[in-house]
Amino acid sequence: MSNAEFILAGEAVTPDPLGGLYWPREGTLVISDLHLEKGSSFATRGVMLPPYDTRTTITRLKALIRRYWPQRIISLGDAFHDGDAEFRMDDEDASALADIVASVDWLWILGNHDPAPPKAFSGAVDAEAQIGPFTFRHEPAGRSYQGEIAGHLHPCARIASEGRILRRRCFATDGKRMIMPALGAYTGGLNVLDEAYTPIFARLEAWVIGSEGVYPISRSLLVEDPMRRRAG
Repeated sequence: MSNAEFILAGEAVTPDPLGGLYWPREGTLVISDLHLEKGSSFATRGVMLPPYDTRTTITRLKALIRRYWPQRIISLGDAFHDGDAEFRMDDEDASALADIVASVDWLWILGNHDPAPPKAFSGAVDAEAQIGPFTFRHEPAGRSYQGEIAGHLHPCARIASEGRILRRRCFATDGKRMIMPALGAYTGGLNVLDEAYTPIFARLEAWVIGSEGVYPISRSLLVEDPMRRRAG
């Protein structure tokens, strides 16, 4: 597996193919948009999905921890899909998450899906945090912001190459700031060519998650998503 080192706001960081970002100088693992219990949230509205998204997401998190053994973990908001999600968790999943949170210096950044601190889990809580050159928050600021690491948009890249079209999660960046991919198993993604990214990046780069690593993809290979057919 190839883990590419990237210089972000002057700091060496490692974007991981599981969707986390490791900052070795601070022993910090950054994750975003777990959306735990999204499946059970849909079930309450009559949309039945396989109820394994939380366990799959926690498994990804455990794998990231085994790879880097971080001293600190920062979760950039929307860790829970709604305000009651933590109470719908399977006991085994809740116990596994509680053990992880208790084992490190854990920081919950609040998101739009989880605007209140979790009640069932420990860890520090804040709306945003400044550590060294980085500002950690859920929603990216809509202006040039040096050192920002945010989530919320779930960036994905649609790539046209050698007659094939691929769509993959990605880290969106311009070398000064970054938007993290979603770690959650049931999270979708917003194409990095969407206009939502325009006020954030003057020169956007997509570091695309592949099966064996994270790779910078030329903008010339990126394509927009097809227009959805309008009803009627």
